[in-house]
Amino acid sequence: MTDIITPEIVAEHGLTPDEYETILAAMGRTPNRTELGIFSVMWSEHCSYKSSRIHLKTLPTEAPWVICGPGENAGIIDIGDGDAAIFKMESHNHPSFIEPYQGAATGVGGILRDVFTMGARPVANMNALRFGAPDHPKTRHLVAGVVHGIGGYGNCVGVPTVGGEVNFHPA
Repeated sequence: MTDIITPEIVAEHGLTPDEYETILAAMGRTPNRTELGIFSVMWSEHCSYKSSRIHLKTLPTEAPWVICGPGENAGIIDIGDGDAAIFKMESHNHPSFIEPYQGAATGVGGILRDVFTMGARPVANMNALRFGAPDHPKTRHLVAGVVHGIGGYGNCVGVPTVGGEVNFHPA
C-alpha cells in the first residue's frame, strides 16, 4: 500500500508547505512516511537550528584570537601564553521535554564529544536552563529530570557542572 502524504501529515512532521515542495523537487517524487520523517528530523530545530539559525548568524565568529570559529564541533579561542580555551554550546530543549533525563544527558554528551573532537579535555560544564511556568503540572518533572540528566552524564565522565542559571517563563 502506498502512503498518501497529505498537507496535514506534512504539518504534523513540522514541515512547511515550502519545505515539502523542496523535498518533492529534490527527490523527484513523493516521499514515503519514513523518508518524510527523516527530512522532518534532519530539518528540525534540534538538528538544523531551523528557527534560530538566522539569529545565530548575527553572533561574532571571527577575530584575531579566534583559532577556530563555531561550526560542527567546538570553537577555539586563543587565551594567550600558548593556551587555548575550547567552548561548545548545545540546545536540547525538545529532547529534554520529551524525555528529560536522556534529553539533558545526551546534550551534555554532545558538548563533551565536540570538545574532545577538537583535541581538548573538558574541565567543567555550565548550564543555562529554561523552563515554562513554575506552576505548570509538568515543570517539576522536567526540572528534576534535566538536572539529574546533566549531572548523571557529566559526573560519570568526571566533568563537573560548576555554574549556570535557571529561568522560568509562563510562555
